[in-house]
Amino acid sequence: MKIIDTYEMDANGSIAMKRIHLPRRLVKTVPGVHGSFLPLILALLIYALSACNGSGSSGTMPATATVTAPVISAFTASPPVIASGQSSQLAWNVNNADSLTLNGVAITGSGTNISPAATTTYTLVASNSAGSAAASATVTVGTPTLIYGNMSAADLGAGANLNGAIPFPASNAWNTDISTAPVDTNSGALISSIGLGTGLHPDFGSGLYSGAPIGIPYVVVSGSQPKVAVLFASYADESDPGPYPVPMNAPIEGQQADGSAFGGDRHVLVIDRDANVLYELANAYPQSNGTWQASCGAVFHLDSNNVRPDAQPGWTSADAAGLPIFPGLVRYEEAASGVINHALRFTVNTTRQAYVPPATHWASSNTNPNLPPMGMRVRLKSDFAIPNGFSAESKAILQALKTYGMFVADNGSNWYISGAPDSRWNNDNLVSELGSVKGSDFEVVRMDGLVTP
Repeated sequence: MKIIDTYEMDANGSIAMKRIHLPRRLVKTVPGVHGSFLPLILALLIYALSACNGSGSSGTMPATATVTAPVISAFTASPPVIASGQSSQLAWNVNNADSLTLNGVAITGSGTNISPAATTTYTLVASNSAGSAAASATVTVGTPTLIYGNMSAADLGAGANLNGAIPFPASNAWNTDISTAPVDTNSGALISSIGLGTGLHPDFGSGLYSGAPIGIPYVVVSGSQPKVAVLFASYADESDPGPYPVPMNAPIEGQQADGSAFGGDRHVLVIDRDANVLYELANAYPQSNGTWQASCGAVFHLDSNNVRPDAQPGWTSADAAGLPIFPGLVRYEEAASGVINHALRFTVNTTRQAYVPPATHWASSNTNPNLPPMGMRVRLKSDFAIPNGFSAESKAILQALKTYGMFVADNGSNWYISGAPDSRWNNDNLVSELGSVKGSDFEVVRMDGLVTP
């Protein structure tokens, strides 16, 4: 026999336990559970309550679980503005739903890529027996509205969309069309020193490399983000003093996904969208008291051509060239839209003891005039034909290199282009397509205002 306890309620509302005896043949235990704790007869998860009426008769009333209506905590389109033929990713976070529909069509998962031919509003509906919830996101097909020197349209968070906001005024060097600017007279020797046969390489992508996201991360904060002290260890005399609005959980370049210790450049980039100010740290370490320690730091005013008003010629920044890092990053949002409207940054193995504006610092003792100085700008030659079969992202990057070029910003691997990590990058496309573009396809824009020792 098997003993099971049930409960009875009398006419006065009092509950008493009633012990019943079942033949053992009616009881089956669940494999792996000892002591017959889960008899099959109770597998429906219903506890019987015996309710007695005034006549002494009784009936059973099953107790059922309460179902909570669905909740859609997030539903976004990234990028929200695309060119015709490009794609956007819809992503959502939903709880307690038995089913999902997107514009009336059943769908599963937590996201999907869409390529609308015209501006479209997508409505996500989550349903269960308790009800439904809905949320909408619009993907605009057309040319993104560019907003120079005003970051207020940017979303908040790590890797946030800028929604057309571009650092610095349109007249800033980072945003200037140099496609027809004169070629430097020493262009051939300078390009040769970097590598005529060496291909471009994306120093960014999706997933992890050596345990860390691929690229230089950034975070967008609001004006309410508390500012904290920053202790500068190595270049305090060339750093802009704090406090800086750096969150304790700000992403750090090279940060290991498993939480283990790491080294490298450890850049931290923070954009205050309300103040239009960019804060950048190098070799940054968060401290237990909420402050930060870094080798150096720089503050850039994104709404002005006087980008770093307190800096002196010869000062470094979080970048070896004294340049800001963030404006030169390739970001998925703009690459996927088909248009990048600013110059990029890249590294070379060996630089010269010289710099050319907008750079303010050199990081070499080599005076060879055939080596590139910091701030040297190269562009993709006008006769280079961007292959039609390339991905939209690669085509956007290469067109930007024709129109705006890229600056030598740091010492590193030759022809490595900097960008921000993003799960939507296709690493295989980036590596193969950009890698097919060689150093010989570039030329140096004439260097005016070269500074030497």
